[in-house]
Amino acid sequence: MLNRLFGVLGWLGSIFVFAAVGVWLVRPELEPLRRTLAFAGLACILVYGAGHWRQAARSFDRRQTRYGALAGAGFLLGLVVLVAVNYLLARQNTRWDLTAAQQYSLSDQTRQILEGLDSPVRILVFARESNFPIYQDRLEAYAYQSTQITVDYIDADRDPVLARQYEVQSYGTIVFDYNGRVERVLSESEQDLTNALIKVVEGEPQTVYFLEGHGERDPADPERNGYSTVSNALAQDNYQVNPLVLAQRTTVPDDATVVIIAGPQTDLLPGEVDALGAYMDRGGKLLVLIDPPPNGEAPTPVGLLRLIGDWGFEAGTDVVVDGSGMGQLFGADASVPIAADYPFHPITEQFNLLTAYPLARSINASAVPVPGRIPQSFIETSPQSWAEANLDELTGGEVELNEEMGDRPGPIAIGMALSVPAPNPASPSEAAAPEADGADAENQEDPGSDESSDPPESRLAVIGDSDFATNGIVGIQGNRDLFLNTISWLAQQENLIAIRPREPDDRRLTLTADQQRRVFWLSILFIPAAALGAGVYTWWRRR
Repeated sequence: MLNRLFGVLGWLGSIFVFAAVGVWLVRPELEPLRRTLAFAGLACILVYGAGHWRQAARSFDRRQTRYGALAGAGFLLGLVVLVAVNYLLARQNTRWDLTAAQQYSLSDQTRQILEGLDSPVRILVFARESNFPIYQDRLEAYAYQSTQITVDYIDADRDPVLARQYEVQSYGTIVFDYNGRVERVLSESEQDLTNALIKVVEGEPQTVYFLEGHGERDPADPERNGYSTVSNALAQDNYQVNPLVLAQRTTVPDDATVVIIAGPQTDLLPGEVDALGAYMDRGGKLLVLIDPPPNGEAPTPVGLLRLIGDWGFEAGTDVVVDGSGMGQLFGADASVPIAADYPFHPITEQFNLLTAYPLARSINASAVPVPGRIPQSFIETSPQSWAEANLDELTGGEVELNEEMGDRPGPIAIGMALSVPAPNPASPSEAAAPEADGADAENQEDPGSDESSDPPESRLAVIGDSDFATNGIVGIQGNRDLFLNTISWLAQQENLIAIRPREPDDRRLTLTADQQRRVFWLSILFIPAAALGAGVYTWWRRR
């Protein structure tokens, strides 16, 4: 009778265990039921084993049973080691990206922003549960890089209240929540995710003005010579791009973070030069892109050259020629100097991409130094380059270094930058006025708090070419990143200075019709025929 009862308990325990596995597979949300069935089944099996301990002990007298027990013990020991190793690896998580294009690794800019987070960022993915794996690979890389990142996956159908709270309108919406600020994006690409992270962390966008009225590059022009590509890239980095016609106003707008003068074709008016000078004196940030002089004439525009000269810069009356042959990598000639090694500067720190500058002029420190204003180069061409002083030779197609005629051997600086304390900083009340508009009185900072803040800086960067950032050229290797890094440095947004995310390379294999036929016959006929022939040959040999 007792043996029959133990037998029933054994079968009942097995049924409970299989039922627990079935609940886990079919209804995983019923965890209490699954746990109860599993423990009940384990208890019944243990009782069954305890009731048959004599039979188990006698079975060990047989050699086959002992060997089986040793094999089972070895299997359990290996299983314990495997579980322990997985436990340790789970606590010490490490990732390796072995893909050729590093498509599962974050860009330098993304890592830099994540490492600089000082407050938690919550990322919420609103999608159907079946689509969660689409986002996990990328977002887990963000969470792996920073402990400040937490990622939650929400089924919008099961939690409509939270979806309405974050104003989610469609599946696949990714929400960034940081200190009460919210940014939404509908793409899982790194570029879009990082741009949303920048916007939610930085808050209100800063304003970049492009000077107009002198034939400068147009930031809204989508044609080859326009600047629409870099303008859109600035918007992604949380900058608001606006035009600035300085001839219609007496001062640079107070909300100007950076002013860009991109390749003016005519000279600036004296009033414009004075307005830009006053802007710089009170801590302004200015980027000047100035092309070589046309037809070998004296450097123009004179007013702009006088402005940068006041800050210790001098634009050479020359064109930089690159004799290294590196321009052939991009289908260009010697008139397109290539920069590969960069002097130490925050703009080009850890920057290792090639940049190209069609028809560039040299940029130098003033022959007569301006006290306290010594520019530092951040773009230099190769030692095989030189600054060609005789511009008429360029039209002949063949040029060579001739120092007796005024040519200067390389490396040649074509980009220089300067950062100095503002000579005439705005008073605290003037600086706070634009920020205080529309703000509540209790949110305004105490006037005395300005004493502990860093003094304002005047920053100026001058590059001897405006073509490198045009739509037709900016796609070359590092041109886009160098332009954006220069803006980030001028805006004192050093955390954005890095190599930015790029779209994955198109690595598809394209076959001609003949190649496709060869692959078809090779896989369908020749390889199976070779395997069959080898089998027949082996069979014949054995006979």
